Amino acid sequence: MEEKEKNNTEQLKALAIELFQQAYEHQMKGELEEAVALYTRSISLFPTAEAYTFLGWTYSFMGKYGEAIAECHKAIEVDPDFGNPYNDIGAYLIELGKFDEAIPWLEKAIHSKRYDSHCFPHLNLGRIWEEKGDYVKAITSYENALRENPGYALARMSLRKLQAMLN
Repeated sequence: MEEKEKNNTEQLKALAIELFQQAYEHQMKGELEEAVALYTRSISLFPTAEAYTFLGWTYSFMGKYGEAIAECHKAIEVDPDFGNPYNDIGAYLIELGKFDEAIPWLEKAIHSKRYDSHCFPHLNLGRIWEEKGDYVKAITSYENALRENPGYALARMSLRKLQAMLN
């Protein structure tokens, strides 16, 4: 019985991954309703932090930031070490003009164990500090983003723009 359960779980996981990949393809084509449906089906079969996060990302493309944030919270419940949902919550709060609320989420993203793109929360913190008029912190954040990813064009552009403005 145990072997049969394991095989069933592996089949569900494989189908969930396939649905996730299809959802992502639809999302990238701008077919957002289809992406939501496919991510939701994927989650129903085998919930992952990635699927919840990408579902949230899709909702953000639709301007549904409340739903996007809710999906990121679900992702964090599944895997608290996964950094993407922390950064995404911060980014969505920035879009909502809730800068102070965004800061702790971005700091959690920076310190998360499982995250390949620490440059993003650094950039987002830079955006906040620049908006708040703390240009020293903004420059430091942009520099930190570039330290994490020297080829990150948006961080380089943001840093140069701010430096030019201050000169």
